Amino acid sequence: MEHNAEPLGKDERKTRGRRANPWIKAEQRLGFVAARWAMALGALQSLAAIAQAACAAVLLAAMLHVWHGAGGMVLAVLGFTAAVLLRAYLQMLAEREGFELGAAARRRLRGGVLSTLLALGPAKLRGRHSAELAATAVDRVEAMDGFHARWIPATAQAIIGPALLGIAALYADWRAGLILIIAGLFVPFAMALAGIGAAVAAKKQFVAMTRLQTRFLDRIRGISTLVLAGRAGDEAKALQAAAAELRQRTMRVLRVAFLSSTALDLAAAAALILIVLRFSPLLHGHLALAPTALFLVLLTPEFFAPLRAFSAVYADRMAVEAVADEFMHLPPPPAPVPPVNIRSVAAHGVTLGFEHVTFGWGEGRPVLENLSFRVGKGEVLLLTGPSGTGKSTIMDLILGFLTPQSGQVTINGAPLDTLVPAARAKMLGWIGQKPVIFAGTIEENIRFGRPEASETQLADAIRHAHLAELIATLPNGLKTMLGEGGFGLSGGQAQRIAIARAFLKDAPLLLLDEPTAHLDPAVERDLLESLRHLSIGRTVVLATHSTQAMDFAKTIGAKRVDLDALRYASWRSETV
Repeated sequence: MEHNAEPLGKDERKTRGRRANPWIKAEQRLGFVAARWAMALGALQSLAAIAQAACAAVLLAAMLHVWHGAGGMVLAVLGFTAAVLLRAYLQMLAEREGFELGAAARRRLRGGVLSTLLALGPAKLRGRHSAELAATAVDRVEAMDGFHARWIPATAQAIIGPALLGIAALYADWRAGLILIIAGLFVPFAMALAGIGAAVAAKKQFVAMTRLQTRFLDRIRGISTLVLAGRAGDEAKALQAAAAELRQRTMRVLRVAFLSSTALDLAAAAALILIVLRFSPLLHGHLALAPTALFLVLLTPEFFAPLRAFSAVYADRMAVEAVADEFMHLPPPPAPVPPVNIRSVAAHGVTLGFEHVTFGWGEGRPVLENLSFRVGKGEVLLLTGPSGTGKSTIMDLILGFLTPQSGQVTINGAPLDTLVPAARAKMLGWIGQKPVIFAGTIEENIRFGRPEASETQLADAIRHAHLAELIATLPNGLKTMLGEGGFGLSGGQAQRIAIARAFLKDAPLLLLDEPTAHLDPAVERDLLESLRHLSIGRTVVLATHSTQAMDFAKTIGAKRVDLDALRYASWRSETV
């Protein structure tokens, strides 16, 4: 389902903005704590700048023959050289520290997003487009890099640097120092006004980018349908229009961002002119207090340098306003619960139970109502019934993607939601109607469930899944590359890879959700034979309405739950 990511209305923008503010403030707190070393480096750079300006003023005064003090020339040269080298070294350290801050923040944020998505599972993310979720985990996390790597250090330096330089200017000449401070105070107000427009433009830019991503991903997935329907040209024009909109939104962000730079340049120019007039020969008849005047003139660009750096990265702060909504819009992760010790599960098998489970979508009649059953260790449960009776819902409940509205799902007597998630995933094997085949080699796809498996275990899984003959016919064998979604494989071959993956994982609880759907009878019969070997010694839940699969389940002594009959019995009891 495509998520169009239309621009938000004014009221909704305000609501989501208020909701995002606490998240942004929390990120700021984390960022300032982590950036303490970067702040110290910035303060040292400002002190080195004061020393450099003082030494340069002495040298320039001597060169202009307006100050005589040859005894201090050597000291001034040494001081100037040391200040320049020190500033260069501190700048290198600050750049490196900023990169580390950004990288650490991106790892933390991306890990949090991915952990939330994995914990929620596909069922709770229905309605969210995969391109939108990918953009949150990739593009929006990347957009946070400048906030932590540049904006937070620059914010601290924009306060510390002008404060230190302003004190030095006041000490040299209080009038000139006052001029610098007043001009410096003008800059934040001008930047704030420009920042309001930049924030709005940045939000619209991210909306345009999300719209382009979702549309592009949808059309790439359905490229064969577009070509067969003769709509490739129309869709190319639509993508071109979406790309043009993104370009226009991006240029608007840059245009608004340049306003803050213009305001800063005007303030710096005004301060420099006033300081020059303060010591001008036109007022004094001579260049008054030459070294001091030169020092203050050289100090003026240094005073505005931290503010200029802050202005240059102010767009990074506005980008956070644009992406914070998406981070806040993610569903909250499930609440942690005390784990139950399940170390004995792998050794002694799994008993699965449904105890009066009810689950429904929306306000209509529940899909499952007061459902109870028990599958013992090593037993097979057959779920039958037409589409819509709840077979896949039961699978999602067992996998933990859904939570019962009443009742509970248990494994070895323990409620499912109290088990350690990693251990729960380790004990579950799943084969669906259309297995997920990743772009990569056949071996990588088989090893996906258990990468650390030995070569012998891998060979056994291939043999049990009857994949050896297929692999032998391929020029690169196990190293044969597969396209995304199993491109290049038939449905039966893709299912064999899924069966080999399940064999290799060796999970004690196996879920089979229509594993032979859409296959011809001969291939289905062959696959069911492989599933027979896979089911030995495992607790199995098989959902199907295939006649062959039902016959297969009978031959291995499966219990049967007819969901259609249960629903009819429940309806009849209510009617009576």
